[in-house]
Amino acid sequence: MDTVDPPLQNTYNTLLRKSSINGHPVVVGASAAVDERELPLIDLARLSQGEAEREECKREIARAAREWGFFQIVNHGISGEILKRMRTEQEKLFKQPFRVKTEDKVQNFSAGRYRWGGPTATCLQQLSWLEAFHVPLTDIHADISASGGFSTLSLIIEQFAIVASNLAQRLAEILADKMGQDGSFFEENCSPNACYIRMNRYPPCPMSSKVHGLVPHTDSDFLTVLNQDQIGGLQLVKDGKWIAVKPNPQALVINIGDLFQAWSNGVYKSVEHKVVANKKVDRFSTAYFFCPSHDTMIRSCVEPSIYRNFSFREYMQQVQDDVKKFGNKVGLPRFLI
Repeated sequence: MDTVDPPLQNTYNTLLRKSSINGHPVVVGASAAVDERELPLIDLARLSQGEAEREECKREIARAAREWGFFQIVNHGISGEILKRMRTEQEKLFKQPFRVKTEDKVQNFSAGRYRWGGPTATCLQQLSWLEAFHVPLTDIHADISASGGFSTLSLIIEQFAIVASNLAQRLAEILADKMGQDGSFFEENCSPNACYIRMNRYPPCPMSSKVHGLVPHTDSDFLTVLNQDQIGGLQLVKDGKWIAVKPNPQALVINIGDLFQAWSNGVYKSVEHKVVANKKVDRFSTAYFFCPSHDTMIRSCVEPSIYRNFSFREYMQQVQDDVKKFGNKVGLPRFLI
């Protein structure tokens, strides 16, 4: 019997048995050796200092977005108490019985918010060893209305979302300014109701060398604000090679999404990243996805544009169609002129 909740090993046993190509074992996870490096670290307290220090901090943010697509921040305005409570409530959520989670009986989240494994996976490279709740902020408001008040989980998600939204808006405006653009676009189009929270749990994986914790991908938003634990496992592509990100207990991780790459005409980089599975321990993370409304048109702020104009709705529909057809996301290359 599979003692793991969710039942990943039993469900994907056939794929695991076929984990070789021409007689050679497939290695997609932790066995692939990579260098561990620290992301650029930016202290946002400098934004409240003198003009010279403030402008240098903004330049560092833009430089990291151009050269890495990822950076980490401290003194970001999200209290340690909020992050600690978020982790506690997240662990309680995932401890709910598997049947309860799959029947959408957790909170008043709408159907389909609980996800696990790889529903469309046809090979190990498409399988993610995780479970997650991908929740729009509108679901949190619905839970509040249905229950007549805040549940403990909804309350902490709401608190986290408010400060994460303010942080994302601030960073987006800085990145726009460094492109010589007005950052009001993000305030007008990226309201908290358009954004998402994703709570992730990566269970211990007995065959961590064979599967990903989370498959390689880019994010489909403008910016992602990530709070991860100290287990490690996040990897990203830098200079054509995978590198492991060294966890920093004091920092949040920020990464550029596809929409910002398209809006900046390729100046800011939406970088491929993944999570490797851990053989022994759980790993938890919470991500805030800074998104526009579905009708928002994404247009390059620089001409000539390398991408055609598209709506966020069109982009997400194309992503869903490609995942269903090919097992993986194609993303921005679909929208090149």
